[in-house]
Amino acid sequence: MATSLLATDGYKFSMAEAGWPLRRETFYYSHRKGGLQVMPLDLAAYVRALLPEPKPEDYDFLARYDYEMGVGFKAAILRKEKLSIRAIPRGSVFFPREPILTLTGPSALISWVEPLLLQLNFRIQVATQALMDRDVLARALARVTCEDQKTIALETLDAVGVKPVPITVDSEGYSQRVRATVQELIDIVEDPARIFEVGLRAATCLEQHELALRACKDVGVTRTSNVEGARSLGMMPVGTMGHEHIQRFGSDDAAFRAMRERRPQRSSYLLDTFDTLTSGIPAAFQLIREDPGSGDSIRFDSGNKKLQYLYAVTRARDMGIRPVNILEDGLDAEATREFEALRRQVEWDASAQFYGYGGHIVARTMDCPFTRDRVAAIYKLSQTGAQPVMKFGNELAEGKQSIPGTPVIFRRRHGSGPIGLVGQEGEPAPEGYFPLMEAEPETPSLVGALEASAEPARIAQTPATKALVEELTRRHFPKSR
Repeated sequence: MATSLLATDGYKFSMAEAGWPLRRETFYYSHRKGGLQVMPLDLAAYVRALLPEPKPEDYDFLARYDYEMGVGFKAAILRKEKLSIRAIPRGSVFFPREPILTLTGPSALISWVEPLLLQLNFRIQVATQALMDRDVLARALARVTCEDQKTIALETLDAVGVKPVPITVDSEGYSQRVRATVQELIDIVEDPARIFEVGLRAATCLEQHELALRACKDVGVTRTSNVEGARSLGMMPVGTMGHEHIQRFGSDDAAFRAMRERRPQRSSYLLDTFDTLTSGIPAAFQLIREDPGSGDSIRFDSGNKKLQYLYAVTRARDMGIRPVNILEDGLDAEATREFEALRRQVEWDASAQFYGYGGHIVARTMDCPFTRDRVAAIYKLSQTGAQPVMKFGNELAEGKQSIPGTPVIFRRRHGSGPIGLVGQEGEPAPEGYFPLMEAEPETPSLVGALEASAEPARIAQTPATKALVEELTRRHFPKSR
């Protein structure tokens, strides 16, 4: 069955229109945590099976919701022959922060795949736990959300040679928990229109996310980032800007202006790609002051969001502007109460503050513990054109910095040193190491690898990667060095 063009997040379409959809770019997939893990499948084949098959009615739907796509996007999404995939082989083990997959190709095409590709983390977690402890796995998979999630789990067990475990599908139980979770949030903010759903990347499959969206709609939440889900359920697709858009332009100001000046709709400015207080907020507020009636919003995402919020409100009042505040990233009911109390304290209108929820609605309501947050799965832009780029995650010490360039993995074959090195494509393998992405597939196993995982210095960067990181850090944070 072909993948719908709409089976992605809404901001993928707005970023393509405000960027360069045909530009050659590289993204990479990694887990930031989770310990030693195993790859249960052929990643290249998996990625190609996700690629969309656009239909005229898809573009008609996008146009109805202010996502009318230009000729560049329409060409890029069809250029599958331009896609280059570098991946660790089936059966290999990997460690946190290793870039286990890189996609290079037309920007719009390889960006589009992100939400569905991130769902890969569920298969990896099932495979890893199956090879570590089947009894623990059986408890984790005892009750799942939908038939597709069950099928994925059983396919993964078969792929790693582990006997099936009993799995019960409890879609109604899952839906009830989602409804209760969303209703609690509505009770806090007092208006379902102030809430939108952004959990496609937190789901294990499209069927699970559709169940969550139905539950959201049942209690009055009608906006979602999942465009296909919006079409199927009569909801409204939403989304403006992610970190990749800002990385492409190299500065908050240039990126924000591109979104404002290439799309006629209201913009939402993401603040934390470089630094929220010294770059994101000033750039966004300058644009908002130039056109205060545009209804643009600012989106807080990482770092000390309370501090950022208070600074933004104070600065906005000093400048005589009234941006809409949007809060996302890790929000739950407790955090929502805190920000609603803060809003009342600073006397900010409820109609100018909105909340987006992903994992809290979609993943925390699962019985199964194998969530995206458990391994912190990411898919990041690392090179746009010939320019390596990074996401710094608002604070240099926060640990969300991404890898620049066209990263590869070198695995230690013998000798001492880190078990893995993150290098760059074309860089020769250091002495005692081999390029893992060029290795042959093997039978999935953790035997012999668990001992290596206990080593304190597991993963490091080659001189080429370090040089890129240092260069980009100096460029964006000149006073930090």
